[in-house]
This record gives sequence, structure tokens and C-alpha cells, in this order.
Amino acid sequence: MRKIFSYIFFIFLFFSAIAPAWGEDKKDLKPSPKDKCPVCGMFVAKYPDFIAAIKFKDGAYAFFDGAKDMFKYYFDLKKYNFNKEQADIDSIRVTDYYDLSPINGLTAFYVVGSDIYGPMGRELIPFSKEADAREFLKDHKGKSLLRFQEVTPALIRTLD
Repeated sequence: MRKIFSYIFFIFLFFSAIAPAWGEDKKDLKPSPKDKCPVCGMFVAKYPDFIAAIKFKDGAYAFFDGAKDMFKYYFDLKKYNFNKEQADIDSIRVTDYYDLSPINGLTAFYVVGSDIYGPMGRELIPFSKEADAREFLKDHKGKSLLRFQEVTPALIRTLD
């Protein structure tokens, strides 16, 4: 009996240790070839350099072919997903333009008005580091550098 208890305890400790890592991996979900952007209908996996994602607290998620469509979805959530509210969002991920890694969309720096286009044309270009965003802004004729909370629906409409 003692041996069984020790075995069960070891398994519990093992899964307790790796569970947080599994949770982090889910923030960086990779789209399947069948995942479509709920805003424009494009297959997202075809554009890995621009992928953005919103993960909901219930484990559901939505993938986008760029930050612009992610913001459209975020600002008009009821239009695209009538069962969800902004309070249901667990995390927002965007792809850093330089290192192509998934980063926190809420803390990212976004360059607007550059000469770089995404799959849907004019795009917000995300960066994890302000210095990288400022360098890109200068090198690619960007118009402004914004944080998540500074992006507005009116700005997004100007990109279409």
C-alpha cells in the first residue's frame, strides 16, 4: 500500500510540475491548415509571419492572418462571435515581425503606415521590443508607433 501511495504521489508531483508549461504552450497555439480567419476567411497557416490569435478563458481560440484582422475582431466581437465578450479573452498573441515568435499582443509595439504589407494589405506590424519597432519605423517609412490600448476602430478602418 505504501508503495502505491508513493507511486501516486510521484505522478501527482510530476504532472503538477509540467502543467504550467502545458498552459504556456496553449498560448502559442499553431493554426492547422483548416483554420480560417473569422474576419476575412483566409486560411491562416499560409501566412505564418503574420499570425495573430485570441485565446478565450474556456479554451476556445481564433486565429487571424494579421494584427489588423485581430483588432477588427476584438473591437466588434459580437459581430464575429456572438457568444463571447472581451471579458472572456484569456490572451492575445501576435507575431513579432523580426524574430517571428509569438508575443503578448497586449504589451506589443505596433508600427502603422509602413511600406510593408501583410496578407490583407496595409497592416499593423508588431514587435516585442520598442527599439526594434523604432528602427523598423524609420527604415520602412512608418507613420506612428502605438501600444495596444492606443489602437482604435477608426485607425483600423483607415488601413482598409
